[in-house]
Amino acid sequence: MPKVSTRVTRTHHRFAAVDLGASSGRVMVAQAGPDTLTLREAHRFPNRPVRTAGTLHWDILTLYAGVLDGLRAACLADPAPLTSIGIDGWAVDYGLLDADGDLLGNPVHYRDTRTEGIAAKAWATVPATELYAATGVQYAPFNTLYQLMAARESAQLASAKQLLLIPDLLTYWLTGELGTELTNASTTQLMDPGTGGWSHEVATRLGIDLSLFAPLRHPGDPAGHLLPQVLEDTGLSVPGRAPVPVTAVASHDTASAVAAVPATTDNFAYICTGTWSLAGLELSAPVRTEESRQANFTNELGIDGTVRYLRNIMGLWLLQECLRDWSTGTHTPALEDLLREAAAVPALRSLIDAADPTFLPPGNMPHRIAEACRATGQPVPATPAETTRCILDSLALAHRRAIEDAQRLAGRAVDVVHIVGGGARNALLCQLTADACGLSVVAGPAEAAALGNVLVQARAHGLIGEDRHEMRALSARTQRLTRYEPTRDRASRAAWEKASRRVPPHSRIPAP
Repeated sequence: MPKVSTRVTRTHHRFAAVDLGASSGRVMVAQAGPDTLTLREAHRFPNRPVRTAGTLHWDILTLYAGVLDGLRAACLADPAPLTSIGIDGWAVDYGLLDADGDLLGNPVHYRDTRTEGIAAKAWATVPATELYAATGVQYAPFNTLYQLMAARESAQLASAKQLLLIPDLLTYWLTGELGTELTNASTTQLMDPGTGGWSHEVATRLGIDLSLFAPLRHPGDPAGHLLPQVLEDTGLSVPGRAPVPVTAVASHDTASAVAAVPATTDNFAYICTGTWSLAGLELSAPVRTEESRQANFTNELGIDGTVRYLRNIMGLWLLQECLRDWSTGTHTPALEDLLREAAAVPALRSLIDAADPTFLPPGNMPHRIAEACRATGQPVPATPAETTRCILDSLALAHRRAIEDAQRLAGRAVDVVHIVGGGARNALLCQLTADACGLSVVAGPAEAAALGNVLVQARAHGLIGEDRHEMRALSARTQRLTRYEPTRDRASRAAWEKASRRVPPHSRIPAP
């Protein structure tokens, strides 16, 4: 159970949730209590990676400035005190600090090419089967383990005294306190998901110095208080008022999103949709079989000792990149119009494997999708609407495969799929997923990561019950949800079965 940092007596309080995504960040302000959970956006800011000297970086100082601007906006909108602040964001990437606590360069973006071929070098020392048995983490070329191996000869890593994952780095700048939050640490491929501790044997064999990581924190642990300079910069400094605490949340945004899934039973699957689709189950123990490794499922830690057993799917990144390509200096296609036109395109006409790493890099996405269709002898999408329908049909098919595989590999049946995150607003994607899976889909909340962030904070501060089921019940009672029922006729089922056979998935992992 989480550690309680502060007990409060009012029925609800204000919380700030910093939620960092791959394309934008935002600071959300919530009211939370036993029967209250409301959320509003205080400030949104872009997250634009920058390529310098051939390396793709995160513009981390601009992101931090956006966080400060968001906290300042929250203060200006309502001078009532914040009970707590929490930060969640994406996984695997990190910043390095020197002996003085200063950042050694901008963090490298996970889509950078520096890790190409690194996995094979790791497997030459720790075979892929042993690595999965030890860590339970899927193969992805950008895992922190491979990033550290790629940086092994760099001057930055040689000079580093501390490594902080992105949410922990921003927490450090706000508070001056060092820590490594558990759910994000579990994505590094350096932890044992069974014990919740570091896998020292893996690190030793691969030459990774685990002393670079700060002590582990769990969701709900205290993470310090805003520094005086931060209080001054944001306007949150009030004479006679206690400093604003920062609470460790499930800092991997997917872990926060899963915490907010409005499930009423344990027999559910989830799909966290956004730039990525993360589709899977919540389990009490990891699944580290060879069949699970071959299917490229990951075992990441969630709140309360749970395991997020899931598969990474390329997600709405495919559509985001297409929209970027279709945009001109004066015109950007309206997503609503595009989805309406895509709904009129014949179903399952053209399909791609949405888990294919071919689509991982940015740039020229419509052309790459067209080439994939041409290479498999399918009709080539000729319009934005046709390309959009290809993407959404393919994502629904990938969701179906992931949920079917997860149930089989974990020996766990589900009766409903919860879609949370930005994709919950995409009615066409939600209906297609229901049809593909043959299961009811409950869509919402769209701001699941921020809500999960707030729920963990509120629980740590004694405002809601300690059971995660109570957190989810509060989410279900207070958030707008939409239910989609599958088309259950024989023709629909047969069409999805045929589609699944027609486009077999690519090999999800390279040969060891």
